[in-house]
Amino acid sequence: MQPPYPPRPPYPPHPGPTPGGSDRELVARLTGAPAARHHAVALLLARHWRATCDYAVVCLAAATPNAQLVASAAFERVLGGLAGGAVGAALRPQLLVAVRETVRAWAADEAISVVVPELRKTTGGRGLAAARPGTPERRQLAERAFQALPGASQCLLWHSEVEAEPINIPAGLLGVDAIAAAAALDQAREQFRTELVRAHRELAPSKECRFYNRLLDVPIRRGGSLLPDVQRHLTDCRYCRQAAEQLSHFDGGLEVLLAETVLGWGARRYLDTRPGRGAGGGVWPAAGEPVPAAVSGGRHRHRVGSRSGRRKAVLAGVGLVSLVLLATVLVARSWSGDHGVPRPGATTWGAPIGGTPRPGRAAHPPSSGSPSAASASEPLEIAHGRLRSPGAGRCVDVRGGESGVRVGADLRLGPCSDAASQQWSYQDDGMLRSAFDPALCVAADPGARSVVVAGCLVHAGEVSYDITVRGELLLRWDRGLALAADGTRVVVARRNGSAGQRWGLEPGASLQRLPQGLGGEGETETLADVVERGVHAVRGRGGGHRVLQHEDVVA
Repeated sequence: MQPPYPPRPPYPPHPGPTPGGSDRELVARLTGAPAARHHAVALLLARHWRATCDYAVVCLAAATPNAQLVASAAFERVLGGLAGGAVGAALRPQLLVAVRETVRAWAADEAISVVVPELRKTTGGRGLAAARPGTPERRQLAERAFQALPGASQCLLWHSEVEAEPINIPAGLLGVDAIAAAAALDQAREQFRTELVRAHRELAPSKECRFYNRLLDVPIRRGGSLLPDVQRHLTDCRYCRQAAEQLSHFDGGLEVLLAETVLGWGARRYLDTRPGRGAGGGVWPAAGEPVPAAVSGGRHRHRVGSRSGRRKAVLAGVGLVSLVLLATVLVARSWSGDHGVPRPGATTWGAPIGGTPRPGRAAHPPSSGSPSAASASEPLEIAHGRLRSPGAGRCVDVRGGESGVRVGADLRLGPCSDAASQQWSYQDDGMLRSAFDPALCVAADPGARSVVVAGCLVHAGEVSYDITVRGELLLRWDRGLALAADGTRVVVARRNGSAGQRWGLEPGASLQRLPQGLGGEGETETLADVVERGVHAVRGRGGGHRVLQHEDVVA
């Protein structure tokens, strides 16, 4: 009989890069060549299958093979909907919600309940079908706040707080290094709280509730007592009382708030199933073996020791049979011949870190005599200077850039100058970083057609671009969209080859620091020319930049 899960190695994974890729990259490959599709499905299964099955057991209230059917349907539902598109939100919560909704739908179908008897249990499918759908009223502010977060922030919060995993796991799902992810996790917590406070203010049923908005947040944040008039207001106002209760979870119990917000049904039972929670921790070393230190992702350090006895052996039979079952479901969605299944006995840590370069850190071009530095996973600078629109005769600037470059500021076209807000660095990870602050990148929102400054790691929209031989800047995840000049604005537009979608690169004052061969001669060159020369220079220093062989894409 196959073991329910592939065994884990007796030591934690190293925090550095390992083969794989981010969830976002893997989802984008689902409509690619068969080999890439099989590879993507295999890794997504290895990362998320176990948690999906665990929650299926919770929703069915039975650890039977039918939980595998539910998990398979959830994967088909989510991956089938995302195939060929970008992952907007964190993938794990989407899969778990799909499990819940699958059980709810099946339990309401009498024909399915006949062949899946677990659906008739009042503590399982029957109770779930009878429960009121949607987020409970006491968690609606947190739901709005969580949905407003970028997908990277959702991923960091969910895997660090709810799954109780070390930071290298969500870092791998995002394709970044553990140090950058740990810094972004603190930012994600603050973002979540800020969005919750904003939701309380914007949805407030009365002016009085809006008045008490900050008076609720600040004392709870500082651990002090609420003012007497605020306490009196909470006595009469259920809306603000629920907001105060949700804010209190940020000082402890954030995992409960997140699980109850996203899952609702069986949230606390799901928390109890997580291997990283409790005395067992998320890593199980062999008896007597030392445990290497790992970077912790949560507010607390997860203890590492022998596997807890209270962690029940659920889903007996989940192994090769269940994954073949999922492959059968994927065949029905034209993913034929899929063998993306982890082998029994294989080492399958939930999130292998991809070889993607590390955003969020300043990139300094290594010297020509240090090829080892170029081969490291830090992004390398390919080109640097002012982005100029030949059609408009103006350069890309940041609105309000004279006082600094800030997150959320729109990009506009202004008179070309040597201002720091007009200096941009194109790196081999496809990101356009601000020379003023290398942690900030150009982010494009296809839905709103807007282009703004955002954090390179925690952001909404797209931050990676490919460059064509005509000097077009294409969104890497949708090369049918390009950055375009629209009057004095920079916008996202459907690619049409017009002059407004072509860009040149003018050397700025800060180009003096670039290695020889990366700068221009003082005139405006096409962006493609500068990038192509930069690619050759980086490769000559031992860099690993990949020139995309896709139509007329240069880099």
